[in-house]
Amino acid sequence: MKSYYRLMLGQKSVHASDCLAANCVGTDFGIHQDLTGQLPEEWRDFNQKFIPVYLEAWPDKSKVAAGLACGAIWTVSKGMQQGDVVLCPDGNGNYRVGEIAGPYYYAAGEMLPHRRPVTWREQTVAREEMSDALRNSTGSIGTVSNITKYATEIETLLAGTPLPPITVNDETIEDVATFAMEKHLEFFLVQNWAYTELGKQYDIYEEDGELLGQQYPSDTGPLDILAISKDRKTLLVVELKKGRASDVVVGQILRYMGYVQDALAEPDQSVRGVIIALEDDQRLKRALSMVPSIDFFRYAISFKLLKGGEE
Repeated sequence: MKSYYRLMLGQKSVHASDCLAANCVGTDFGIHQDLTGQLPEEWRDFNQKFIPVYLEAWPDKSKVAAGLACGAIWTVSKGMQQGDVVLCPDGNGNYRVGEIAGPYYYAAGEMLPHRRPVTWREQTVAREEMSDALRNSTGSIGTVSNITKYATEIETLLAGTPLPPITVNDETIEDVATFAMEKHLEFFLVQNWAYTELGKQYDIYEEDGELLGQQYPSDTGPLDILAISKDRKTLLVVELKKGRASDVVVGQILRYMGYVQDALAEPDQSVRGVIIALEDDQRLKRALSMVPSIDFFRYAISFKLLKGGEE
């Protein structure tokens, strides 16, 4: 089955034109060695070996940043399969579309030396043509993000046909309308974090001015939001219920918290969780009553109509 990825070609797509000319995509992150024969089947094994290498090259970076960098290197170098599709911003509001055409190779001394050959298509996808959900996902943080969940929409855009109605191919989703709304909530929450109750105590994880804590990858899927307390002592995993069954979302956040504790937390840091849902959920609250490290928040939406000219 074909997978789809959004891939940044350097900060602010600075290497996009070079990659188009060289028929490749790639990563860097300061690990300047040929990785041929050093790309295991599991990214966790790669991270375990190369996070120390990354931190030696960048001693001021955190394990959170190191995990994101090494995960991106592995995904581009090994995780993407031949035939997978990449959407790469060109810096002008459009996405160039390519197909992975071969295995990893190392281009010593070149920009983005950890490379994959790509066959670029002539057509582009305009950001303004995407649905809000796909636009938000392709605009998320990080070098690479898996956007396979939007495969139908992407292929529809490439075919030049109208977008289909909302569909969800996930049996754990109980409420499709709530799922769709809460996909937007994630990005609203990120943009307005400082004004929320959580924003009083926590900051969304960032490093060197770059936001790292939205859709942070883990070995069981991406965390909606990874935050850190203002005293840097607590890492917070924030998960939106997104219309899923209560038992599913509790199990998911516990797995995420376990990953953060094992792979990202420093020895003096603890890990907590927050689940956010649209409605009061008795089943969810009952389950969380036995897990004191996870809090439950309910959100409310309000709006008003203003007649033309009114403020």
